[in-house]
Formats: sequence, C-alpha cells, structure tokens
Amino acid sequence: MIIPKRRIVFYFVVVTSSLWIYLAVYFFATFEDHHNSADDYLVMYDNTPDRNPDKPGEWGAGVSLNFLEKKREEQGFSDHAFNRVVSDKISLERNLLDVRNSKCKSKTYPYDLPTSTIIICFHNEAWSTLLRTVHSVINRTPPQLLKEIILVDDASERDELKTKLEDYVTKLNVVKIIRLPKRQGLIRARLKGASEAKGQVLTFLDAHCECSKGWLVPLLARIAENRSNVVMPVIDEISDQNFYYHAVPEPFHRGIFRWRLEFGWKSVPQYEMERRKDETDGIRTPVMAGGLFSIDKSYFDEIGTYDTGMDIWGGENLEISFRVWMCGGTIEMLPCSRVGHVFRPRFPYSFPARPGGDLDVVSRNLMRVADVWMDEYGKHFYNIRFDLKRKKHDDVSERLALRKKLQCKSFKWYLENIIPELDVPDTNFVAAGQVRNPSSDNCLDTLGKKDDAPLGLYQCHGQGGNQYFVLTSKGELKSEDNCLDYNGYDLYLRECDGVQQNQKWEYKNSKLYHPRRDVCIDRGSSNAEHAKVRACDGRLAQVWDFSKTEDMD
Repeated sequence: MIIPKRRIVFYFVVVTSSLWIYLAVYFFATFEDHHNSADDYLVMYDNTPDRNPDKPGEWGAGVSLNFLEKKREEQGFSDHAFNRVVSDKISLERNLLDVRNSKCKSKTYPYDLPTSTIIICFHNEAWSTLLRTVHSVINRTPPQLLKEIILVDDASERDELKTKLEDYVTKLNVVKIIRLPKRQGLIRARLKGASEAKGQVLTFLDAHCECSKGWLVPLLARIAENRSNVVMPVIDEISDQNFYYHAVPEPFHRGIFRWRLEFGWKSVPQYEMERRKDETDGIRTPVMAGGLFSIDKSYFDEIGTYDTGMDIWGGENLEISFRVWMCGGTIEMLPCSRVGHVFRPRFPYSFPARPGGDLDVVSRNLMRVADVWMDEYGKHFYNIRFDLKRKKHDDVSERLALRKKLQCKSFKWYLENIIPELDVPDTNFVAAGQVRNPSSDNCLDTLGKKDDAPLGLYQCHGQGGNQYFVLTSKGELKSEDNCLDYNGYDLYLRECDGVQQNQKWEYKNSKLYHPRRDVCIDRGSSNAEHAKVRACDGRLAQVWDFSKTEDMD
C-alpha cells in the first residue's frame, strides 16, 4: 500500500513536533532542577567535617571544665579576656546549628554574585579562636565567592602566631598573611588589608567569630543590587565563659548611638518594621557595630575608606556610619546572615599612646567624629564630655573637604530621616551638669549602666560623662536618653515615658523633689553606692547643686 506523500509529511510534522515538545519539557525541568539546586547550594553550603556530637562544643554547645582545667582558666582570661582553656578544647571546625529563620533557607539569590575578600585583623589573638574564625569562613562559604582571606597581623608577639601560623595557613591555599612591623591598630590594619584585597567586596570580621551556614550570600546579593548598600550580619553571641553559641532571638535590635558617642542596641522601631515587606528583608540600622560588615571595594574607596586621622580603635564605626548615610548610602542588617562573635568584657591589651598627646585615643577619635559630621549638634557631645572642650582639636579640614566633595547631607537630615526616634537634648533646660551633694562631694552617677539600673553615687570628678544630668523644662531628670524614675519602691534610670508622674521632678531650694510621692533624693550614708529616696526634711544629704560650667552651651 502506498502512503500518500501529504500524509507522510503530516506524520513527520507530528513526530518531530512531539519530539521538540518532549525535549523542551525535559530541558525546562532539568533547568529548573539545576536552578533550584543552585539556590540550595548557595544558601545551604557547609563543608564542615562531620564529628561526634558528643565532642566538646559541637553544635554550638557550651563546654565545662574539670578541676585541673579550671586551674588554668585565669591565665587565659588575663591574656585574651575570654576562656582560652575552653576554646582550646573545641574543634577548630566545630559544627553549628542552623539558627536562621526558616524562610532564609528557601530564598533565591543570583548565582553570579561578586567575590569577596575576607579581612581579619589580629593582635596576640588566641590560636584556637583565630583559626576557628578562618575555618568557619572556608567551610561555610561557596568557593566561587571566596576570593581570599587576608589575615593582618598587627605586630603580634606570641610565638605561635609567627612561623607556626604561616605553616598552617599555607595548607589552606586561600589564606594570606600580612605582617605589620609595628603596632598600627584596627583602623590602619584594616586599611592595609583593603589595599591588597583582590575581591570585589570587602568583608571585615573580628578574629574571634564563627560564621554560620549561608552567612555571606545575603550580604553579597544585597551589594549586587546596589553597590552603595553597606551590610552586616545579625551578630550572635558566643559566650566568653564556655563558648556556647547563643542565637539572638527575633525581633532583632539595631545599632544606634548615644550623645556621648557610644554605640548601643535598641529595638527596631515600628516604622521600620512596617517598611519591610518580609521578615527576611534587611533592617536599616543608623549605626553599625563596626566589627563585622561587607562593603563594595570601589565604593569604600570612593567615600573615603576610614578616617586615617583616627588612631588605633574607637569611633570609626560611628564615623563611617554617619558618612555612609549622609553621603547617599544605606546600612542594613540582614536577618539571613548570622555570624557568632565572642563579646569580651574588656580589652586584653593596651593601646599605644600618641606621642605628645594628652588625650586617650578613643576620646580624640570621637572629637574628630563630632567636628566633621555633627554640625551644630556636636555641642550635645561636648556638653556631656565637657572635659574635652578645652582640649586641642585636630585639623579636620581634609575630611570636611571630602564631605563637601561627596555633597553629603546635614546631621539634622540624618536625625530626622534615619533615626527620628532619638531624643535630642533639650537646650531650654532648667539645670544641667554634674549633680553634687556638697556635704559629701559625691555626685549622682550612672556608674556606666545604661537601662533599668539604680541611680548611683560616686566621687565628683568634673568630667561629665556618667555624671552629666539634665533637668528638662518638662521636669525630666535625664542621663542621655534615660530618665530618672521613682515608682514608690525603686529609684532607677529607665527609658523616658513622656513625663508620666513617676518621672517628673522639681528642683527647688537645692532639693530634687518628686511631687507625686512627696519625697526627695537623699545621698544616704557616707559610703552608700546608690542614691536613696526619703521624706523631705532639710538634711544636708538632700542638698544638690547643678554645676553648669562655663564650657557648656
């Protein structure tokens, strides 16, 4: 039987079309599978070796010491301000729990992300914490994104951080060591690392961190969207005592500053919560802690890197935060990026003094921040730190020229648009300065406590700071953004509540009077550490002088 030619053509078309449809479906499905696996690869990458879960510290567990080990604790704390004995018991490649929000694990990211150089500066760091930081970066970063790790040795003296360290990191291939011949401090050490970095993005880490699964991808993806985005991870806490990895719970806090130019954490305000479309979206933060962040390398250069007039450490996080926001960038904390950090209660080393200087390096750095970036609001810093007002100010003309070149906005704009919830000090105050009891020469003092802390007493020192208080025109007795609160039981510094009755005070006849409770502030006994509240009876312990100095505005 002869099949007509037209029917042959028809059959051919049907068969070939079916084949093409089948191939299209097959390749589409294959592409989707590949695409999904690529996303999983980026957000779930973890090359940490499997270990016995009962080993010390595995999965972020805290570690206990036996009697003999405890005898060696003191030296470790003295050298490093954390428990080195515990750290040394934990594997350099310990496993961690995945503490991210579950939505983070299904987020999709571009596969073609920029590369990053990880810069870690150290001075006499403990071997185990330094290398645990390095291994956590290598094990939990997709290799195509990790250009290199640069370790900047800021003139360490410990023998194990010399040849032994070089021999060790040589085997890791991706690690490079830069040695500084003399102590430079964090700021210049980071600048040295940045100058030799080959990655498109600079990521700065401290030397006692542990990066969690998927930590770098969200940071790079956000920078890829806009190179002026400066981004930081959520910083989880690694205990300085037993190295337990404590995941910060949601809702997170964000970085802010206090008027004495100290960094602090505050709850994310409602307006920022509403701006975000999803709980995995970045959280805009007015100030970053400064130890851990990523920034586009060319953008870092364009906006002036760090202020090279600053010495060692202190205030650089405030300076770069003000500069980024005021000069057109943004700073965000990304919930899907988590890095653990050992928060130490003190610095285990001293800072070298500046030759011929009469100021500690941190105070001098903060003066530069105020003089360059805070405009007329700098007076609030100097009112609190009036010990600095008559000190010699640095020549900051070069940084002021940079600010003009970058066409940066005013500090007033920053306050109104980036941190509108920050309470600006009242310039129409009733009284301000140190609050002194003449009969004892003791002053009201916060004792360095920030929130929900009893009101302290300390010998008057005339330097402001913890002893600087303002009695506002509304009757608030304030230490920076906290108000003195008396509820009938406790005399505490607490978050200001808008002059409710517990926070309303009057100053008359040299007495600090609480009208609601009909009591006065009393210094108590001669050796009391905290102020008291007692019935007003005219005793000398209830006499207080506000010493507003001529240096105050």
